[in-house]
Amino acid sequence: MNRRLSLQQTRPFRATQANAKQSPAFCRAAIRCAAAIFLVAGVAAAQVITIDSHGNSSTDGKGSAVDRRYQQIMPTNVELTKSELDAKTRLELIRLMQAEQGFAMRPFPRGHKGLVLAANGKLEPAGEKYLDQVVKEGISAKPGDRLVVTEIKFERSKMIFELNGGPDPKHRFLRHIQIGGGMGGGTSPVVQDNGQGQVGSRLTLTFQDHVPELTGAQVKALLAPLISFDVKTPIQAFTDTLPKPLKDAILNHHVMVGMSTEMVLYAKGQPEAKSREMEGQMPFEEWIYGQPPKNVEFIRINGNRVIRVEVAKMGEKPITFTKDEVEGLMRTDGAPLTPPGPGPRTVQMGDVVRDPDTQAPAGPPSLRNPGEKLPTDDKKIGVMKPVQFPKQKTEPPQPGANPEDAQPPDATPAKPPKPADSSQPSPQPNPPDSSAQPN
Repeated sequence: MNRRLSLQQTRPFRATQANAKQSPAFCRAAIRCAAAIFLVAGVAAAQVITIDSHGNSSTDGKGSAVDRRYQQIMPTNVELTKSELDAKTRLELIRLMQAEQGFAMRPFPRGHKGLVLAANGKLEPAGEKYLDQVVKEGISAKPGDRLVVTEIKFERSKMIFELNGGPDPKHRFLRHIQIGGGMGGGTSPVVQDNGQGQVGSRLTLTFQDHVPELTGAQVKALLAPLISFDVKTPIQAFTDTLPKPLKDAILNHHVMVGMSTEMVLYAKGQPEAKSREMEGQMPFEEWIYGQPPKNVEFIRINGNRVIRVEVAKMGEKPITFTKDEVEGLMRTDGAPLTPPGPGPRTVQMGDVVRDPDTQAPAGPPSLRNPGEKLPTDDKKIGVMKPVQFPKQKTEPPQPGANPEDAQPPDATPAKPPKPADSSQPSPQPNPPDSSAQPN
């Protein structure tokens, strides 16, 4: 193993060379220290750290469980010959497998790469990478959907199967080339393109050195983990991709909380009635099966999942089921996606999503600082009292003004003056001045 040593790792060797001539005991101690450093570095290099989908790291080499549909397959055990495939056998395989129909056992993604399956080996990609490819490229066929082998290609050690038309359009490069004449002449593409993208997928079956001689039955056996070529009904092909408890529930026409709408349709068929309602701020759809006096089932669906099942029987109290029983069945470890009870709190960046059933809506925006109180928050100060108008003041009358105008409207009229008493002598006018001369 080639490993580049850092400066800290080479220091013990330098110290050993510098002090080797001093004492044999010191030399032996330095060599032991260097060996210990190599041992620690080797253990650190051999340790594998994996990160699961939730961002949790572990040193056991095992990440968190994923959906069963994306886990690694169980390798097949088909006996293969060592002789190389000849032209006659190749034509026979093309004749047998061309236009052959089967059912998808796993989700098939779109994209130029597709899925790669090793003969009697494992699937690539698998786990988190498989799920990422389906999310990035899109899904071409779901588990239980019908697949048609439209084309088979042979390479040195590969067999490439184009399913449902393949992921690449025909004349992938020629449709981008246009030919036109000069002097203002228009251009026309070499191959006409309708502009519609392909919705098929690709599956590559790989061998070690070369493609051995195979029969049609052997090829189907090698592809069995991904494609089932048996004669089945659509419901049988769909349920074969599910765990046994979930498969039995669908075949027995039993609906469980957590099922998808596709599972409900396979289990119960089309509902007799539908209704759309709102509970708080959550919209849901109610599927109704059955009519009285028979049992009536109310299946509540939010998005694409069953969130509640209510069974009403004549003369009995309705039975309601709200616990999700499907999440654990679809996981590789049997654990639900969200563990029950209190757990670690996840901090969300950006807009905060509130649950309308358990959380109150956010209040209106305010300019008040945190913890600040306004005078109106005090009940004693905030009580409104009757309005009191100020009393109007009377002003003294001005000289020459009408006395009636000076009085306010609500003022009492002034009392008349008392008559003069006759017993008292009236004042006499002053005598004229004798010094004044008449004109």
